[in-house]
Amino acid sequence: MLNFDRPFGKFDLDKFLLDMKLKTSFVFFSFLGIAGIAFFISQFNPFRAPAPDPQKDAALIQAILQGMNRLHFQPKEIDDNFSKQVYSLYLKDVDGGKRFYTKADIDQLKGFEKQLDDEANSGSFQFFNLSVKLMDQSIVKTQGWYREILAQPLDLTKNDMLESDGKKLDWAKDDTELRSRWEKWMKYEVLYRVNDELDKQEKPDYKGDQKTFVQLEVEQRQKVLDTYDKWFKRLQKTDRTRRLEVYLNAITNVFDPHSGYFSPKEKENFDIQMSGKLEGIGARLQSDGEKTTVTEIVPGGPAWKQGALQPKDVIIKVAQGNSDEESLDVMGWDIDDVVSKIRGPKGTKVTLTVQKTDGSEQTITITRDVVLMEEGFAKSLILNETDKQDRIGYIYLPKFYADFTPQGFTSCAADVAKEISKLKSENIKGLILDLRGNGGGSLRDVVQMSGLFIEEGPIVQVKNRTRKPEIMSDNDSQVQYGGPLIVMVNGFSASASEILAAAMQDYGRAVIVGSTGTYGKGTVQRFLDLDNSTIDNSVKPLGEMKLTIQKFYRITGKTTQLDGVKPDIVLPDFYNLVDLGERENDYPLPSTVIDPVPFSQSAYHISDLGKLKSASAARVEADPTFKKVNDNAVRLRKNKDQSQFPLQADKYRQWNKRQDEEAKQFDNLFQPIESFDLQNLAADLPQIQSDTSRIARNDSWLKDKKKDIQLFEAYRIMQDMIRLDALAAGKQ
Repeated sequence: MLNFDRPFGKFDLDKFLLDMKLKTSFVFFSFLGIAGIAFFISQFNPFRAPAPDPQKDAALIQAILQGMNRLHFQPKEIDDNFSKQVYSLYLKDVDGGKRFYTKADIDQLKGFEKQLDDEANSGSFQFFNLSVKLMDQSIVKTQGWYREILAQPLDLTKNDMLESDGKKLDWAKDDTELRSRWEKWMKYEVLYRVNDELDKQEKPDYKGDQKTFVQLEVEQRQKVLDTYDKWFKRLQKTDRTRRLEVYLNAITNVFDPHSGYFSPKEKENFDIQMSGKLEGIGARLQSDGEKTTVTEIVPGGPAWKQGALQPKDVIIKVAQGNSDEESLDVMGWDIDDVVSKIRGPKGTKVTLTVQKTDGSEQTITITRDVVLMEEGFAKSLILNETDKQDRIGYIYLPKFYADFTPQGFTSCAADVAKEISKLKSENIKGLILDLRGNGGGSLRDVVQMSGLFIEEGPIVQVKNRTRKPEIMSDNDSQVQYGGPLIVMVNGFSASASEILAAAMQDYGRAVIVGSTGTYGKGTVQRFLDLDNSTIDNSVKPLGEMKLTIQKFYRITGKTTQLDGVKPDIVLPDFYNLVDLGERENDYPLPSTVIDPVPFSQSAYHISDLGKLKSASAARVEADPTFKKVNDNAVRLRKNKDQSQFPLQADKYRQWNKRQDEEAKQFDNLFQPIESFDLQNLAADLPQIQSDTSRIARNDSWLKDKKKDIQLFEAYRIMQDMIRLDALAAGKQ
């Protein structure tokens, strides 16, 4: 979806992270992709959008309902109550900030509140079409308003307040009240930019011109206008397919947050994210609404090998093959449309006309190939401390990626096994597996990966709505790593991450270290090709639907759904006091319990978890950085509910300074830990040193990890484990 309640630009990252509603996107089996903010809208240009196809739309919604009723873990009655839920969720998605619809608009839509079930069953879209018509009218109206408001100096002397949370507002009773909301938003947008510039001018090292508030107000008002104009232009380019997705996902999300509709283009992007590979040229792009610019060349990819395309090149035209006779001028195109022309099958060619940074133009032909997104794959380090001899292995896994095509280029389980082999050759004494921020992925791979640490046995139970639980087990008796193990998690570790952490915790195989709890997603999804629902080829392609078909359970019979995994050792974290996770979604499935299954392992047992906890707690209590992390968590919790902002210039300045002063005490909170030594594996150095961008990314990663106080504490916990194991062995 598209965020319409804030465009882009400067904003408080703390508040962004705390205010965002975690809209989730899950891969076949169990993948969490956290993306989105609390309020969303999709806008479309009626002159550009393709004409509606009532026959296809009807086939699409009926195929979705059929799939949900037949396969969903917990199907719902398609009745008036369902209709009311869809109605509310859709309005929340398209105008959660209540900045577009007025009460008069809502009065027109209200008549459909109990009819959406009937419309869905009949394949009718009267409500959706009316909502689009009213929104189209509003986009023209509101664009005129913000342009009028920003065309003259803003009155920043009034003692006004902006309420930014749509949940705390009623629908505007008329256009006058709605325009007033836009005026307040424009004041806020200008005020925070002006204050940012004033803050810069107050710094001792500032070398620019000193400007007055009035001068800055003029400049920043123009920048806000440019920002909003670009934003509205992008929104107006969104086609009807994308618009319809918002409505269809409101329907599927009433079943649960992780079921959803994917157009063919969205499914392609999803598969790329899941597998970490694509067929194309290997260049990352970004758009400002007019120009599509190259931001990075993927090392080892086709563009990297060809050598002519460089970061900051602006793509002007795209042609297929060697010839530019049929070049398409892509200036002003939506970035997804540009990407669709550049991607293509391995072995085919694409010709780009680009503008270089010096203004010259160049035509570049690149042969497409398979591109692997290396930064999303498992990677490892050796951890040590100045006065210690025990080398500890560290594996960072950002997601449970897998390629389900016959070629099977990528598998995180296979990659982690390789990392373990390399680390063992470096004579490590312990292993830390970092799943912080890992939203999940392939269920197949998490079962295989868990099996790397035990002889064999059950890993997770998976149950659909009618059958007995299926026990998914590791059937390989080999133990790839049988030493001390720590698994790191946080509130954004979800799904497959929770399966692995739960299994290792239940087996007593690893110490789970992290924030107060994981995300709490205990459901399994699969994709359903909607084309299989009809023999009418004229309506194809319909796209695919991701739907929740199962829940997974721990081998103890407990669930991670809503409950998550509680670490054995909890470390201070910025978000420990903030409500995050599955519970914050609309319509999550409930937490339930089933029977346990027998399990045991002899690969490794934790010597004394109680002593590990007490030793860690003592270190954390004495550590001033961890104390500041706790203090910042309190600050973030307090700021989470901040939704009102002063719009009088002096009061905003005072409020902003107080906020800055509170935040400044946490500036540069994390400093390099001098005694913490991190090294690349010898086996990895040739590839790292093969390209300057790889070297730069690796250097940045090492610098970040040297400041990672949670990782350093996990390392010290591992040293305690090794020491306690030695003591226990000496007593035997």
